[in-house]
Amino acid sequence: MSENVLIPRLAIMGVGLIGGSLALALKEAGAVGEVIGCGRGRPNLEKALELGIVDRYTRDPLEAVLDADLIFLATPVKTLATVVEQCLPAIKPGAIITDGGSVKADVINSIEPLLPDSVHFVPGHPIAGTEQSGAEAAFPSLYRGKRCILTPTDKTDLQALALVEQMWTIAGSTVVKMPMDKHDRILAAISHLPHMVAYSLVNAVGSYDHYEENILEYSAGGFRDFTRIASSDPTMWRDIAETNRDALLEMMEQFEVFFAELKADIATGDGEKLFEFFLRSKQLRDAIL
Repeated sequence: MSENVLIPRLAIMGVGLIGGSLALALKEAGAVGEVIGCGRGRPNLEKALELGIVDRYTRDPLEAVLDADLIFLATPVKTLATVVEQCLPAIKPGAIITDGGSVKADVINSIEPLLPDSVHFVPGHPIAGTEQSGAEAAFPSLYRGKRCILTPTDKTDLQALALVEQMWTIAGSTVVKMPMDKHDRILAAISHLPHMVAYSLVNAVGSYDHYEENILEYSAGGFRDFTRIASSDPTMWRDIAETNRDALLEMMEQFEVFFAELKADIATGDGEKLFEFFLRSKQLRDAIL
């Protein structure tokens, strides 16, 4: 085994886009030894083995984490604590658990009370993804040039934190640390709200019954680009909406204020206000680029 191996044995719990891409990135960098995949669906696990994402797989969580140095949780956020509970009897002392969940407060509050002092939890969230899912969607460059947010708590072991930070740096990410509540508010704004808007827009247009045909068939680049994320996994987004409810509702109310302003300007035909509204939005958007 190479001296550069950061993680001799890695267990990926949920071998899809997020977990699979991390495994591929670490394999490409020579930073991982053996990768064990675990999940419920055998066809997906067999595909992960065929694609070289994992070196072996099992559907038994206890077998998956046996002697693992690091366990990466990549299942929907509402299942993460259950997965940890299932694995706990087989997790060795000194092992590190980290995750890729898009919500942090609920996950931390669910997992930390389960763990003995000998098992270290480093909450994390790579800010990367596509609307695709499953092992076939994984690719090694997913995290390059992206940010990964870590949300350590008072209980987080500093050596474990340093190792997880190094892992994400090797995968190509810039690592940022922040409190869990700040993370959840930021993600509600930049990720969770846009998904809610995209899902709502597709439902609104798809339910428009003024004409006999489905008008979605006429959608072109703009509509398809804007609503791409509405093709994301419904289970994942159901869990996010439930576990980050307060922060998400706050951002939805913020959105409603501005949508109401725009609706009022259109209703009154106030061209000057409409122009100012669109210009302000364009300037804010252009500043991102």
